[in-house]
Amino acid sequence: MSTSILPLELDDLGYTVRGNTILRGITVRLEAGLRTVVLGPNGAGKSVLLRLAHGLLAPSQGAVRWLGEGAAHARRRQTMVFEHSVLLRRSVAANVDYALRVHGVRRGRRRALVARGLARTGLADLAGRNARVLSAGEQQRLALARAWALEPEVLFLDEPTAALDPAAARAVESLIESIADAGSKIIMTTHDLGQARRMADEILFIHNGRLVEHAPAARFFAEPRSREAAAFLQGELSW
Repeated sequence: MSTSILPLELDDLGYTVRGNTILRGITVRLEAGLRTVVLGPNGAGKSVLLRLAHGLLAPSQGAVRWLGEGAAHARRRQTMVFEHSVLLRRSVAANVDYALRVHGVRRGRRRALVARGLARTGLADLAGRNARVLSAGEQQRLALARAWALEPEVLFLDEPTAALDPAAARAVESLIESIADAGSKIIMTTHDLGQARRMADEILFIHNGRLVEHAPAARFFAEPRSREAAAFLQGELSW
């Protein structure tokens, strides 16, 4: 990969819609390498934070800055997978091929990248199947195959296993770990504390639209430094 787009800086970031403030005063710097998990109660603003960082939403205040030397290419060097990914009414292979074509990858190279992406995610035998008839777990693996084929430096994941049964969720977790091991920075939300413990290197804890804690995962789970985080970890803070 060429020059990095990281680190990512969120500077006094805020988002308000129809007079309702969702996020306010979010300031944090995210470095390469660490797997970042965003935690917080329902409605805390976790998904909005990811959409702002990815560029799907424009902030109402503050700024999102890619500070690396490759920052001019930030839009093409990061991608996002959602809880319910939209798949085309095409074959499994065609879904991956389409993502590559949209990103300007030449036809001659796309075939090899599609094959590699499906092999990595265990979908090679389903290459010709209509993507819309896959199981929920297979569909999410396809969404990851599509994202991984783009070789993103940063992969945003919004509750990627929330709709899956435990076995499918663990399969997706394994793929996310493989993507991270291949060099992509992972920034993800989850409501599953067990998953966060397994996957996070660092935690961003959001409550009422504010960043309450940014800490190494081991320290956060062992000794949360805010009353809100301690209550959340004890199951006493759900909203």
